Amino acid sequence: MTSALTHVLVRSESSKSDFVDLSVPGWAWIALLVFIALLLMVDILVIHRNAHEVHIREAAIESTVWISLGVAFTAVIAIAFGASASGEYISGYLIEKSLSVDNVFVWALILSYFKIPPKFQHRVLFWGIFGALAMRAIFVFAGVALIEKFDWVLYVFGAFLMFTAIKLVVENEEEIDPASGRFYKLINKVVHTSPNFDGQKLFTRENGRRVATPLFAVLLLIEFTDVLFAVDSVPAVLAVSREQFIVFSSNAFAILGLRALYFLLADAHARFSYLKEGLAIILAFVGVKMLIHGWYHIPTWLSLVVIAIVIAAAIGFSLKADRVPVPHHENPPPFDER
Repeated sequence: MTSALTHVLVRSESSKSDFVDLSVPGWAWIALLVFIALLLMVDILVIHRNAHEVHIREAAIESTVWISLGVAFTAVIAIAFGASASGEYISGYLIEKSLSVDNVFVWALILSYFKIPPKFQHRVLFWGIFGALAMRAIFVFAGVALIEKFDWVLYVFGAFLMFTAIKLVVENEEEIDPASGRFYKLINKVVHTSPNFDGQKLFTRENGRRVATPLFAVLLLIEFTDVLFAVDSVPAVLAVSREQFIVFSSNAFAILGLRALYFLLADAHARFSYLKEGLAIILAFVGVKMLIHGWYHIPTWLSLVVIAIVIAAAIGFSLKADRVPVPHHENPPPFDER
C-alpha cells in the first residue's frame, strides 16, 4: 500500500512537469492588462462611441479583428515563452472560444426577452465583458491555487465536466424565461428598477429618486450567466494548462470578441444544429484528460488536434444540415395510366 501511495504521489509531482512552468515577470502581467484595457477603450470610446445598431457586415469585420488578435497572441507567447507554452495557449483559446458560443445564444435570449433596443445592446455587453474579465481572473487564480494545493481537485473538475457533457446530450432544450428566475426577482427587490430607458444609462432619476434602468438588470443577469459558464470553461482550460498567465490570457482574448460574435450569430442558433454535441464532446474529452492525469498525460498537441477537429466537424455538419432542402410533396402524375 505504501508503494502504491508513493507511486501516486510521484505521478502527481511528475504530472505538473507535463505542463509548462513559467516565471512570468510582473511587467508582463502589467503589459497584458494595459493592452486589454487599451483594446476596450478603443472599442467603447472610438468605434462604438455613439449608440448604433450593429449590422452583420460590421459584426463580421469586428469578429475577424478580435479572432485575429487572439490567434496572433499565440506568436507573442511563443516568442516570449516557447513553443510548448504557445501550444497550451491556443488550446485554451479554442476551448474557451467554442464553449463561449453557447453564452452568445443565452445573451440573445435575455436581450430579446427584455426588448433591449439594438442600438443599446453593445453598451450592455461591453460592461458585461468588463465584469467577465474580472470574474475569470478570480476563477483562474482560485482554480490553479486549488490544484496546486489539492491535486485531487482535478478529479472533481473532471467528473463535473463529464456530468456537464452528458447533461448537454440527454437533456432537451427548453425555453427559458429570464424574468422567472430567482436572480432577477432578487434584483427587483434590492434595486428600484424603472421600466423606462434613458439612453445608454444604467441609472437615472425619476420623481427625484435614483433608479436603475432595464439595462442595469439585464447587465447583472448577463454577469450572472457568465459566472455559470465560467464554472464549466475555466476547469476545461485548466486541463490543458496550469500556468495562470496562459489560462487568463487565453480566456481574456476569447471573451473579448464575444460582443461582435453575438451580433454575428445571435439569430443563427437554429443553423448550428450540432453545436451542442460538439461542445459535449469537447467537455467529455477534457474531463477524461483530468480523470486519467494520474496515469497518463494527453499531450498538448493531441488536445489541440482533437479540439480543432471537433469544432470543424460540428460546424461542417451544421452547415451541411442547414443546406438540406425541405422535401416537397411529389407532384401528381400528368395523366392517369389506364
